[in-house]
Amino acid sequence: MSLSIRNQIAGTVTSVTTGEAMAAVKVRLEGGQDITAAITAEAVKDLGLDTGTAVKALVKATEVALATAPVENISIRNQISGTVVDVSAGPAMAAVRVDVDGGGLTAAVTADAVAALGLSAGSSVVALIKSTEISLATA
Repeated sequence: MSLSIRNQIAGTVTSVTTGEAMAAVKVRLEGGQDITAAITAEAVKDLGLDTGTAVKALVKATEVALATAPVENISIRNQISGTVVDVSAGPAMAAVRVDVDGGGLTAAVTADAVAALGLSAGSSVVALIKSTEISLATA
């Protein structure tokens, strides 16, 4: 199956905490970063997720925010450090490609945000992704 989701990062499930309707699935990405995906308990069962399961974390580029440093006092649990490798900016929007250990991420942000943050190739950034915006696929 082909997907239009640009961000597909391989990892391994390290824990699954299942509630009545939702589950928090912790995944260690190939580069060593840990992320959490909030998915339905039904999806955990359907995908057969358990500790050690190989997965791909899927995130739409429009769901990735960027900061120039880790952000404190925020509910967003996933903060992945990386380096900007390319900025493709138009008059309104920009696609910012970020190299993170074990893969890459693309963030779709406004051109104004690129300018305000001073983003260019080589800039250090932190990608911010809500756990509810991460989907998982079995590898």
